[in-house]
Amino acid sequence: MAERTNIAHTNPSMEEKIAWATSGMSVMLLLIIAFIGSAIAIIYGALQENIPLIVTGSIIIVAGGCLLGGLKVLKPKEALVLTLFGKYYGTLKGPGFFFTNPFVTPLIPASADITGGNVGSSEGLEHSRHMTASSKKKELSLKTMTLNNDRQKINDMLGNPIIIGIVVIWRVVNTAKAVFNVDNYMEFLSTQCDSALRNIVRLYPYDVTDDSEQSEKSLRGSSQEIAERLKEEIQSKVDIAGLEIVEARITELAYAPEIAAAMLQRQQATAIVDARQMIVEGAVSMVEMALTKLNEKEIVHLDEERKAAMVSNLLVVLCGSKDAQPVVNSGSLY
Repeated sequence: MAERTNIAHTNPSMEEKIAWATSGMSVMLLLIIAFIGSAIAIIYGALQENIPLIVTGSIIIVAGGCLLGGLKVLKPKEALVLTLFGKYYGTLKGPGFFFTNPFVTPLIPASADITGGNVGSSEGLEHSRHMTASSKKKELSLKTMTLNNDRQKINDMLGNPIIIGIVVIWRVVNTAKAVFNVDNYMEFLSTQCDSALRNIVRLYPYDVTDDSEQSEKSLRGSSQEIAERLKEEIQSKVDIAGLEIVEARITELAYAPEIAAAMLQRQQATAIVDARQMIVEGAVSMVEMALTKLNEKEIVHLDEERKAAMVSNLLVVLCGSKDAQPVVNSGSLY
């Protein structure tokens, strides 16, 4: 039996190259002169019944009309991805008036209408599809843009459901990859942001209450570290689309509604315990100081039973949650 061999054909990653272009203004002036000269030649040839002159003028006008297709105007931070008979020809970048190969075709990117601002993963993408279908903008934006994805419910390292949202600052750095390697680079970026966020969040707890180094390794306590890891995670996923992640930050972080009340009670209980612990430590120090001062100045001599009664009274006064009510004792302790 012959052995079957599966050979995977992989296309090399698209690399951006600069398309040939020259000054569009010079070519425009030459075309205007050629059109005027051709018009004069046709008129003169018609008057003189000179057929070759008429044909020559007509050919020049037709050729000039074809050359007009090579004139391109670009604004700052825009690019044109050009194809020639179905093959990638090059990218035209930079503001100005250019003349390039008149037979090239500008490729319409899937997210060409997005030129900046806040774009969400649902409304923004729907707006992207609508505008792409209506305006058919051919220029690819190279501006730094913002992607503000919808909030997600994700389980943290401890399994607690949390609500988290991020904002990603990004830009296109390789126009060929952005257009040819993915169908819609905006949708691709949004999907990869969601995936990266889930991968990062499951590695950290929402919060750590212990006073240890682990308190800096939480979603709430180590925002800078998480932002760096999130940026690296997203960048590794969108390199294929020719995108650069400038910054990624958490914009919203909270417990999910179903456990928010319980977690709030836990935080309140922890705060109450910590406060009581501090109050008791302070009260014990104050009682110790009071007994020491009484003994040093020999104001009164107290036996062990009287000291115990005094300590009890002072602790009640200092640790009580309400104001103490004084009681005058006119008799003897015994």
